[in-house]
Amino acid sequence: MKRIRLKDIAYARSGDKGDASNVGIVAYDDAGYAFLKSLLTPERVKSHFKEICNGDVERYEIPNLRALNFILHDALGGGGSESLKTDAQGKTHGLGLLYLEADAPDDLPLHER
Repeated sequence: MKRIRLKDIAYARSGDKGDASNVGIVAYDDAGYAFLKSLLTPERVKSHFKEICNGDVERYEIPNLRALNFILHDALGGGGSESLKTDAQGKTHGLGLLYLEADAPDDLPLHER
């Protein structure tokens, strides 16, 4: 096993949907997607964002894009102009997910940047 950050196998995009943060993570290859599907349960993502996500986390799979999309409910303090949070639109949440660390199989290919 080796210790990785998700940024080694995927990229992410995020934004807001009202008071929910929308976080998409896309694997660079099929092996990375299989690893993300097994690792990133709604519970694991909620735990990673425990300081900001006060509601449920929903997960959607988009296999033809090798992507997972997460909706973090009650994560933006009201959202947009209603919130006093620095990132009221969740733009940094994708980057935050990429910094999640995990043990991965030694043969999992890493993306060189």
